[in-house]
Amino acid sequence: MTTRPFAPADIDAVNALHRSVWWPERSKAGWAWLDANPARADIDAPTGWVVTDAANAPVAFVGNLIQRFWKDDVLFHGATGFSIIVPPSARGASRHLLKVFNRQPHVFAAYTFNANSRSAPLYGRHDMVAWPPRTHDLKLSWIIDPIDCLHGRILREAVKRAPHLTDPYRERFMHRRLGSPRTPRLPSQVSPVTDLGDRSDYAAFWEALRAEGRLIADRSPEILRWRMADPDQKTPPVMVAFRRDGVITGYAMALMAKANPIEPAILEILDLVALEGDAKAIPALMQALMAEGRALGAAKVRLQVLGEDLLRRLGPWATGARREGGWGHSHVRFNAGGPDHHAWSPTPFDADHAFCQRPVPVRKKRGERTPVPVRQT
Repeated sequence: MTTRPFAPADIDAVNALHRSVWWPERSKAGWAWLDANPARADIDAPTGWVVTDAANAPVAFVGNLIQRFWKDDVLFHGATGFSIIVPPSARGASRHLLKVFNRQPHVFAAYTFNANSRSAPLYGRHDMVAWPPRTHDLKLSWIIDPIDCLHGRILREAVKRAPHLTDPYRERFMHRRLGSPRTPRLPSQVSPVTDLGDRSDYAAFWEALRAEGRLIADRSPEILRWRMADPDQKTPPVMVAFRRDGVITGYAMALMAKANPIEPAILEILDLVALEGDAKAIPALMQALMAEGRALGAAKVRLQVLGEDLLRRLGPWATGARREGGWGHSHVRFNAGGPDHHAWSPTPFDADHAFCQRPVPVRKKRGERTPVPVRQT
């Protein structure tokens, strides 16, 4: 097997690999957007790697998202692996892909925070450790519509046990409110983020956050503007900020997603962070996200990645959450000479969740099939 960097000529073959496992494909514009990642350009890293057959055609793939990190005023880079696809016909290719991903230069850590239950055991065999120690297998969710959540669970089990008895491609749970969101009632100190300019109040918050000295993924206005420009994300994320005396001290980002046609819509939390001195910001932002979820028609709100610091700061919200996961979905390989990773408390922003979610589809006519790939988490 030959391993080489992903190239634009590979798009059709790599999208076919995505289709083969029912994962969302990216448009050519979407692949170009990934390639235009400012952090990737810093270190001239590939957007991913492919394993090829004798005809140089891709038979397996791993994506490579580079992110900037800051510790005090020192810049580092980390690499997130995404869409690791190795079909049975390419058995053994995962070893080659993870080797080149883990050993790429100029990154302090190579990691995935989105492993599914089937792939999770793979990473420990390739120099990656389950991390963070207490939260690598923890996902939190808050139920909004218990009836839809229950029906979705029953339908998943029915499809798993007797797939011939139902149509797994027909979109379910496409409620009217998914296309007609209401205006949520936000807490008094929470309001939408509408300005991502370099001199905005959000920019001032980012500088204050970076100055605290924790190891933190770059959330600068430049990076958020790039993230918001993803051409394959048709619905913009929710962005809200907690303000104290007019100054932002915390913010959250979330996105409506529908993992597959037979599951209800979920408001996926993509980021949730606040200045260390503000104990009220995280709880107020959670209250706002629950209000947004109800207004948008979500069956639940979910947080799929969290570090120990965020778990602590959630307080009663963590106590009352439903525990999901149960397998090690977060694995990291730390390289020598990097920053002290004990100061890193990741959120889904650090992972691939922002651009690997399956969007909520446009509502179809009754009975119309929607054979959209399934995102497995």
